[in-house]
Amino acid sequence: MNLREIHRVLNDIYQKELTNGRKRHIVFWYDEEGEFIEDVDEIKLENVRIWKVTDHNLFATKYELEKKDTKSHFLLYANMPKPVPREDWLYDLYKIGHEFATDKITVIMRELGINDDGLRETFKSYKEFFNSRARFQSFQKYQVEFYTEETIDLTVLAVLCKSPTNTLDDILRRLFSKYKDNDESARDRIRKYGDEEKFWWLVEKYYGYTLPDRSIRELLIFFMLTYLSEQNPDMEIPETWQKYVSRRPANIIVFMDQWMNHRLGRHVFNLLSDEISDVVRANHYADQLDIEDIIHLDAFSVYDEKIIRYLAEQLTSGINHFEQYFDIIAKRRKLHWYPEYRYEYGAVLHAAKLLNYMEKWDYFIPEQPAAQMFQAYTEQYYVIDTAYRKFYAAYDQAEEKERLHQLRDKIENIYVHHFMEELALKWSGSLERDHDMVWPIDGILQQKEFYRDWVHGYQTNDERVFVIISDALRYEAAKELADILNNQRKAAAEITSIQSVIPSYTALGMASLLPYEQMEYSGGSKFLLDGTDSAGITNRNAILQGNLPDSIAIQYNEVNNMSRSALRETFQGKKVIYIYHNVIDARGDHAATEGEVFHAVDEAIDDIRLLVNQLVNNLSASNILITSDHGFIYQRDSLQMSQKLLRKPEGAELISRRFSIKKDEAAVEGTWSFAMDYILDQPGGRFAIIPKGIHRFAIQGAGANYVHGGAMLQEIVVPVITFKNDRSKSSRNTVKKVDVKLTTPTRKITNMMTFLEFFQMEKVEEKKLPLRLKLYFTDEEGNRVSNENRIIADSESSQAVERTYREKFVFKSEAYDKGKTYYLILEDEEEKAGNVYDRYPFTIDIAYTSDGLF
Repeated sequence: MNLREIHRVLNDIYQKELTNGRKRHIVFWYDEEGEFIEDVDEIKLENVRIWKVTDHNLFATKYELEKKDTKSHFLLYANMPKPVPREDWLYDLYKIGHEFATDKITVIMRELGINDDGLRETFKSYKEFFNSRARFQSFQKYQVEFYTEETIDLTVLAVLCKSPTNTLDDILRRLFSKYKDNDESARDRIRKYGDEEKFWWLVEKYYGYTLPDRSIRELLIFFMLTYLSEQNPDMEIPETWQKYVSRRPANIIVFMDQWMNHRLGRHVFNLLSDEISDVVRANHYADQLDIEDIIHLDAFSVYDEKIIRYLAEQLTSGINHFEQYFDIIAKRRKLHWYPEYRYEYGAVLHAAKLLNYMEKWDYFIPEQPAAQMFQAYTEQYYVIDTAYRKFYAAYDQAEEKERLHQLRDKIENIYVHHFMEELALKWSGSLERDHDMVWPIDGILQQKEFYRDWVHGYQTNDERVFVIISDALRYEAAKELADILNNQRKAAAEITSIQSVIPSYTALGMASLLPYEQMEYSGGSKFLLDGTDSAGITNRNAILQGNLPDSIAIQYNEVNNMSRSALRETFQGKKVIYIYHNVIDARGDHAATEGEVFHAVDEAIDDIRLLVNQLVNNLSASNILITSDHGFIYQRDSLQMSQKLLRKPEGAELISRRFSIKKDEAAVEGTWSFAMDYILDQPGGRFAIIPKGIHRFAIQGAGANYVHGGAMLQEIVVPVITFKNDRSKSSRNTVKKVDVKLTTPTRKITNMMTFLEFFQMEKVEEKKLPLRLKLYFTDEEGNRVSNENRIIADSESSQAVERTYREKFVFKSEAYDKGKTYYLILEDEEEKAGNVYDRYPFTIDIAYTSDGLF
């Protein structure tokens, strides 16, 4: 600072308004280096006395200001270091005055509001850092409440690393991220403007890192292997890993846990984990461990890969310890890598469910009358179709299918050659034995009566009803949809089943859902209702309005694209609204896309769920029926020749892989002949010729895996979901998540590692949904002081012991104030971030020493 600048700054000080009862300005200028000892006499300030302070005139100075001249402004210049308060004769004057400084460090400290001269040497050590105004301004932004030597060190490191906070955890996360990008810029800045020795000293102090190799890669290995060893303390650590295991693991556990669970940080961790996994040969050592040793390990993805491989091999080999497998997958769901392997785990889970069902039934389906077997499918057997569908929905999205190939082959074989063939055999026997091939089956609600049995009642009661017809939405998928609708809002969704028409295909199925007096077949896929062609949205709209003028037929895509006002305008005054949805059949009926049919089922379920919400929210819909024209059968592998019928009916008016329509009942071997006079009103009638079981007519061309039109239960068990929105004040249909409570009675933490118990208050069932919680401890300011745990409260058990969760909390190595309150936070993962489900106050009383050891 030059003399002119000194004059300007001093003048500014003396012209400031006097506050707090002061009657004059007293300014202290400590020039320890004597930079301005020869210039001070040249300083001329109006109405200001300049007084030189020395070691020998301290009493005289005090006497002059307090006795002789109590009114003048003073500039007290001292060519000496600023004394510490307890040795300062003039400290009382200093407290009511100002300090003027010309050296950069003093200016910096003054701008930061620091009066503790004991920190001067720390600031001096960062002289190069503070030479940049930009770095100083970045330093200021961290808004340190109380400066110590350590907080200065950390804040300098934070600026040089561009860390979001000046905590060592965030500084390290930033350095690890830079390492991932092969970016040395942050470390170069630390070497140039910071103090690398201080950095490693802090790392040793808080994490126990003492290895001579001071590299980021070695530090990463140290963190990951320490974290891994603490996940299973009983596991024998390879000798080459032992030096990387910290004696003070608590801070590392908390660091790793927060890093791995951070929404943005997990990607960086994943990449670095895979790199370090290769460096330390984690895959090699994983192969030497038993599966029980690695169930809780998630530092490296190799453990998930080994677990998935193990589960797939066990299931493929017929070692059916299903409860163990379900438990392993449930444990892995809570760990870091599960989202990356969710499809592999999903495929294994649903494969295990399918095999578990089959084993419980001993791979046997008993003979029953047709009506009872129809009912048994809706109560039992449909779960096999669901498990098969969900297996492939997950399998198709798995990135690494190789380890699932043999399991896939087993599932395919059991589904097609055990379940489907067994079901076909017993169902065929029931039809032939009980009904002499007459359609329909007595005692079962019929699709051809749908309008009369389901829709007409609303019309009679002058209520509005929406009818959603989703092409090929088979019963097992509709059961999943009904469960979703039941558990997404305050409403009642009940599913029942009706027997479809035969052939079970779109043209006839769609026609049978409309109101009519007479139905006639006029060749091809044309069915006339009271003389009107039933194909196409225009004709269906005309048929509906011919029965009820206040009705409409409309396509789903048109409804889906409407605004709220357009919806209200379109459906104003309408009493019966038919909405046609087509995703499953549209995908399955084409050879190029039939392999995507199970994904189409998921899409259809979601479409209808959103459509129901749209109708309820925008149109106040109270009554919604959801049904289908037919179901379908599907297998993934190509058909074998034994599944095909080489002879086809001659003289057929219409033929498909699963049916043909003829004027006479002459059927070929391997088929059934059903008279269609149960639904058609015309001279001569027609006959539906249906391949028995799961066989298909051998028709030229691709696309034989997804079919419908026949008489298998998956084709002819048609769902009807009755959805009733509940606007009453009753809590009967209220949907809520299960409740979870802390059951450990103590509210005092005395150990770095503490176990707490939680209880799921009720089982998951209809209207009681699972709850996903994140659990962690914070201080009064909301700073986390522990690792993070997860509870997935989704138990359906009535046994209390199976709804109890025991979680381990690890606390950071730091000094805790037993006079303050800390909080156990329970956060609902499915709500907005930071949404507190519950919180419990705690006292933390953990002995802490200066070296961070407990």
